[in-house]
This record gives sequence, structure tokens and C-alpha cells, in this order.
Amino acid sequence: MTLITSRSPSHEALSAYAQPRTRRGLLDITTSAGAYLALCVAMYLVLPVSPWFVVALVVPTAGFLVRVFVVFHDCVHGSLLRSKRANTWAGTVLGLFVLTPFLPWRHEHIGHHATAGDLDRRGVGDVETLTVAEYQARSWRGRLAYRLFRNPVVMFALGPVFAMVIEPRLVARGTPPRLRNSVLGTNAALVVIVAAVCWLIGWENFLIVWAPTGLLAGSVGIWLFYVQHQFGDAYWQRHGEWSYAEAALRGSSYLKLPKLLQFFTANIGLHHVHHLNPRIPNYNLQRAHDTNAIFADVPTVSVRGGLRAVRFKLWDEDAGQLVTFAQANLHRPGVLS
Repeated sequence: MTLITSRSPSHEALSAYAQPRTRRGLLDITTSAGAYLALCVAMYLVLPVSPWFVVALVVPTAGFLVRVFVVFHDCVHGSLLRSKRANTWAGTVLGLFVLTPFLPWRHEHIGHHATAGDLDRRGVGDVETLTVAEYQARSWRGRLAYRLFRNPVVMFALGPVFAMVIEPRLVARGTPPRLRNSVLGTNAALVVIVAAVCWLIGWENFLIVWAPTGLLAGSVGIWLFYVQHQFGDAYWQRHGEWSYAEAALRGSSYLKLPKLLQFFTANIGLHHVHHLNPRIPNYNLQRAHDTNAIFADVPTVSVRGGLRAVRFKLWDEDAGQLVTFAQANLHRPGVLS
């Protein structure tokens, strides 16, 4: 694959798609946060009629909450609306829907873009991934901890509780005041909002309406984030050989989804385009992909392939690919014992 740089003609061509449209951005907010709120109200209203009506609404409501997160993510990159201030305000409000303080998440996520695929700079906004050699060097407790973390039940069932409810509430020691205040302000706003909603409809009804959709959306969100960079022929290089453009084109997947799922995920499956130029708003990603030949041979992952990718646990530096625990064991007898 041809290596491109930030000054190459291909990157310059993408700048034409990095032009936010205010009306379209507002439409995205309406068709994500607005639709989510409307369905939450509908769930509450049909609750006295039959709990099965509520169950029927869980999946579409969770779908719109996933869409809220991706629109929030566009605000993080300043790509949803024209004004930087408008993106910050919109992102801060949308962050309340997904329980995420805007400024700290923006800080971490920009770091993720700057280090994705760099073996020497792992751990910034990505899924923890060990090399086979690093796994082998761990004690049995360390290997057990890593196995538990990478277990699908832990990652996709317990993961949303930690990633949505617990982790965003915490302020690490040494956090800059601006980021700390964003966390504390978000926490205070959420306390007021949740208390008001519980006062209006009761805490039991609040949990019935919010918990299933929130946890389902969180599980889907973690899976989306996982499969965007965790597939068999992903890209990982040591820092001296790492390339931002190669990490975008080879280390970020094109998750090819049915049109309905593409709507609910706001085109985030076109992750290769997004990583090459994160200033492109979600509503321009498909057009950018379709009209630029450089994307013709990017890694394409189907829904089934994305589900199967959960098997991959370790990076094999010799083979240059992600492998399962069993495959690593075949390559290096005794490594997983």
C-alpha cells in the first residue's frame, strides 16, 4: 500500500469533505438526542400498558443512544458544526446523555488518534493489547488478569458499567484544573438531572427505562471501538517505523454495515477515513470513501467478521498480526501455560 503523508495530494483531496454544515449538524443532533429522548418518553408511557412494549423499544432506543455517542464524538473533533465553541457546547450537552465529560474525553481521544497502532505508545484511549512476548513475561496472576479483561463477558457485559458509569466520574491525581472541572461539572449536572427525573417518575421507572438501553448501547459501543482496530491483519509498529497514515489505512477497519445500522452508528464504521482525516463529519465519510481510490484496499470487516474478531487477544510481532490465545500457543509452546 502506498504510504501517504499529511501533505500528500490524497490528504489534500480529503480536505474538501472536512467542511461542517450547521443545518446538517443540527439534524444529526435531532435524529440522535431528540429521537432518543422521544423513545425514552414513549417507554415510560407504555410501561403501565405492558412491559413487553418497553422491551420492544429497548433496541431502537439503544440504537439512537449509540448515535448520540458518535455525534458527540464528532463534536470532540470539531467536525459536527462550523464553530469551535458550538462544537464544545453541543458536545458538553451530548456528553450528559452518554455520561461522559467532554473535555477529558476529547483530551484522551485526540491522544488515541496520535498513537493508534504505535506499539511503544499503547494505552492512550485504546483497548489494552499485549504482545505474545509481553504476555509470556507476566506472572500467572498477570496472565489471569489479562485473560479476564479480554474475556467477552467482562468486556461487553461488565465493561459498559465501568466505562460509562464509573470511570468517567473519577479524577486522576495531577489532572489539569480545566479537565478536573469538566468531570466535576458533568458529575454535578448528572446528579441534578437524575434526581429530577427520579422525582418526576420514580427511581424504579427511571432504571427500567434507562438501564437496559444504556447498557445495551454501551456494549455495542465497546464492540464498535474494539473492532475498529482489533482485527487479524491490523497494523502495529514500533515507534521508529510507525506511520500515522499507515495506521489509518491499515490499522483502522472499514466496518461494512447494513444501511440501518450505518445510520444508528452515524457512519463510524468508515473508521479508516475518519482516522486519516478526523475533521471529516460523519455525514461526509461515505462520500469521501467512495470517491477516493486510496481507500480501495483498506481492511474491510463484516458484522460476522467483527464478531469473530473478538477471538483475537495478542499481537504476534513475528507474524505481524493479532492472534488468539490458542494460535499464540501454537507459535510458542508453553507461552500460555
